Amino acid sequence: MARYRGLTLRVLGKSAAALGPGKAELVERIAQTGSISAAAREMGMSYRRAWQLVEALNRAFREPVVATAIGGTRGGGARVTPFGGRLVARFRAMEDKASAAIAADLRRFAANLRKPRKRP
Repeated sequence: MARYRGLTLRVLGKSAAALGPGKAELVERIAQTGSISAAAREMGMSYRRAWQLVEALNRAFREPVVATAIGGTRGGGARVTPFGGRLVARFRAMEDKASAAIAADLRRFAANLRKPRKRP
């Protein structure tokens, strides 16, 4: 789900990144799968790391981004809250706006980069 090659947006909180592309992708995948574990697998991330990121998100904002249910006979699960859905949609819109604003600058910058060497 990588969206941008030349621009990475991170919204910083007081002590850490409140939201960046990795956390946004995790929230999107939780919304699709209904599971932190499944989202982590899809991203090649450990469940523990995904859980830590979800906890960090929920601590960073005034409202929860992801709500979880403890497993059992019915199984557990996770869902993105309405606030979390709006938050990620706003973040993606900010990415689009920032990318559009500096698109010409990025092209000029990229034109000066060396091309990767081909391996034998």
